[in-house]
Amino acid sequence: MSDFDFNLPQELIAQTPARPRDHARLLIYDRRNQSIKDDYFYNLEKYLPAGTTLVLNNSKVEKARLRFGSSEIFIVESINPTTVRAMIRPGKKFRVGVETDLGVLKVKTVEIDEQGLRTLSLSIPLDDMRLDNYRLTPLPPYIAQDESLSEEYQTVYARPLGSKAAPTAGLHFTSDQLEHIKKHWPVAELTLHVGLGTFAPVKAENINEHIMHHEWYGVDALAAKVINSAKHITAVGTTSARTLESLNRPFKATSGQTNIFITPGYKFKNVDALVTNFHLPKSTLLMMVGALIGSVDELHRIYSHAIANGYRFYSFGDAMLVL
Repeated sequence: MSDFDFNLPQELIAQTPARPRDHARLLIYDRRNQSIKDDYFYNLEKYLPAGTTLVLNNSKVEKARLRFGSSEIFIVESINPTTVRAMIRPGKKFRVGVETDLGVLKVKTVEIDEQGLRTLSLSIPLDDMRLDNYRLTPLPPYIAQDESLSEEYQTVYARPLGSKAAPTAGLHFTSDQLEHIKKHWPVAELTLHVGLGTFAPVKAENINEHIMHHEWYGVDALAAKVINSAKHITAVGTTSARTLESLNRPFKATSGQTNIFITPGYKFKNVDALVTNFHLPKSTLLMMVGALIGSVDELHRIYSHAIANGYRFYSFGDAMLVL
């Protein structure tokens, strides 16, 4: 894991998105000649390979964070309307067998797994309107909680609710830019609901010991048809890439769970190029990008260039195109 560590100045962690969205910066890395070029996301079309098909993740972020005073429940999975798996902060009073009174909601802790996730029994259904005043957009911990950013933490093409974090590479697209792209390149949409598989930290120094959480994906018949006809695929985001690499050609309408963990040495079978953000140190996302680049040393060189040139990092940060 230490191979994927780097030092990032605090001021380069973006707290707000670029406005307009497509005015984020864009680093273009070409694997053929190991070149780095700097531009802006609104010029993405200049660098997309002729004949490529863009694949987007259209999952929509749900307000999975419930805050009751000093207590916070982050819903990771809804098992049924009144049973959920969640991360709790602070967790001390949420002990197994104990019912915790949060006012509008009473919560009984049924189980705590080895990773600290709690199975909770709720006194009212999760979709009960009485909980609406307590729901928050699950902005990542390195961004100050600010509900005014809620809409900007969704892609312009987000539809089916289910993600616990945004598929952030897609945040850079404006509706106008995407419509222009669709006139020149095929675009397919699939769904992967972002969860712990994407953002859970790697704790083992030997990354092969890391266990990925499952995430739900779905591919409809139209998307399968478009992707099957593609001679070259540009995945928009690591979640789109994970879904594509979880499937075999020919693609077909399907859904399921994936826990694929892509690290350097992996041979990509479906993804030819990738639009992505700049990721956290030691994260599975950084490892996937390193796998596509094909060299951990090159990954560090690219990130060093981005840091030296003031690129903004993480969810609301700038973008990179790996060709």
